[in-house]
Amino acid sequence: MQKNYRKTLTACYLAFITQAICANFAPLLFLRFHTNYGISLGQIALIPTAFFLTQLLIDVFCAKFVDAIGYRRSIVISEIASGLGLAGLAVIPDLFHDPFVGILICVVIYAIGSGLIEVLASPIVEACPFEHKDAVMSLLHSFYCWGSVGVILLSTVFFSVFGIEHWKILACIWALIPLYNIWNFATCPIERLTEEGKGMTIGALFKTPLFWLAIILMVCAGASELSMAQWASAFTEAALGFSKTMGDLVGPCLFAVTMGISRVIYGKYGARMNLIHFMIGSGILCLCCYLLASLSASPVLGLIGCIFCGFSVGIMWPGTISTISPRLPRGGTALFALLAMAGDLGGAFGPSLVGAVTQQAGDNLRSGILVGSVFPLVLIISLFLMNRKKSQI
Repeated sequence: MQKNYRKTLTACYLAFITQAICANFAPLLFLRFHTNYGISLGQIALIPTAFFLTQLLIDVFCAKFVDAIGYRRSIVISEIASGLGLAGLAVIPDLFHDPFVGILICVVIYAIGSGLIEVLASPIVEACPFEHKDAVMSLLHSFYCWGSVGVILLSTVFFSVFGIEHWKILACIWALIPLYNIWNFATCPIERLTEEGKGMTIGALFKTPLFWLAIILMVCAGASELSMAQWASAFTEAALGFSKTMGDLVGPCLFAVTMGISRVIYGKYGARMNLIHFMIGSGILCLCCYLLASLSASPVLGLIGCIFCGFSVGIMWPGTISTISPRLPRGGTALFALLAMAGDLGGAFGPSLVGAVTQQAGDNLRSGILVGSVFPLVLIISLFLMNRKKSQI
């Protein structure tokens, strides 16, 4: 029987939507956690830290052990963990004297699922016999963007219609997506990137100069994306005086929309484009957007820079994966895991740097965004070096 790799692709689409739910749903409830459970804002700030730290640990774990466990078993575990963690938000916090402990447990559980998805979904698609895999990869990663937009918009609509006090019901509804996707991954065809025992070891990757260039690209890709994305809401409020709700919708939401559009465009027309050239052009646009947002005296132009930065960063993460994977064909799971870890490190370091500089500059967010422009600049330089390096490992 002919294998249905379209089912594999659909399962990975839903996996990226699941990852978007895990990353974006709890932040919508931070104020609710504060008022309902009496959790301090300082403790609430630890929730995203716990989420991304868990993802980083999973990245490291996957680099070492996923090949032994197997892709199918690992990706099914990712969906189970994501579903249980999201549904657990409705129940587990109430079981503890300190609800914050219960919330952290749920965050860690679904972060395990999200981390596994981040590492495994891309190599699962890469191993499928699709034509123009770089375009397929770009389209795959666009589903994280559409998932983010969907979570923000649909959750906002749900809270407006039914009231935010019914958030526990919505948590269970969102959990249905990964729980349904368990069946997809349990039954779809899944191939291996490399034959068992033939993939490069972590030590071998560390000795490869091209690998370190890819790591720099991923750090800069994650930092370029999240330095703007995580400050988009605050920037929108500060620039135009919008309310928090409108700030979320206009800032992060439109950022995610333009990022998704970029990935869909390359997914549809990528076969006619040179990926490295597209990434260099996107890097230059990203640098211009950072400079526009930070230096423009016009709030409207600053907002345009913020929103279109989403378009510019759209290709960076999936494009780096698609560029390096064929150049290191024996990289295997370790390569994808370490690239994901580098992207997460950039995503953690970039926004922190912007925040630290903003504070040092007397809460001047424009100064923080200006310093953040170093990430697309380094990315552009790295891409020129990648374009000149023709050696295949």
